[in-house]
Amino acid sequence: QVQLVESGGGLVQAGGSLRLSCAASGSIFKINAMGWYRQAPGKQRELVAAITSGARTNYADSVKGRFTISRDNAKNTTYLQMNSLKPEDTAVYYCNANIQSNWYQRYDYWGQGAQVTVSS
Repeated sequence: QVQLVESGGGLVQAGGSLRLSCAASGSIFKINAMGWYRQAPGKQRELVAAITSGARTNYADSVKGRFTISRDNAKNTTYLQMNSLKPEDTAVYYCNANIQSNWYQRYDYWGQGAQVTVSS
């Protein structure tokens, strides 16, 4: 059994910064790609940033240059540093990870979600 636990959301003024963390625990053999998604009210969930096990990164155009994804493999944790936040960044942010519990099985797991609210 695997769990992803997120922390670090909150309320911030436009132009401010927040850092989200997501720690994986449980029966983990290997963590492949990790990522952050967000869902604003009335909108579909969208990919914000992703990072492979080899630390290659990918960002949505709307956050390039402002957000940075990273991971600490020793801690089974991924981070999302968000700078120059805008009101349109307001959403629930979800952590996602593709995790193997053994050589043969891999599943996608989701965190519980962290509310990020940016006031203008």
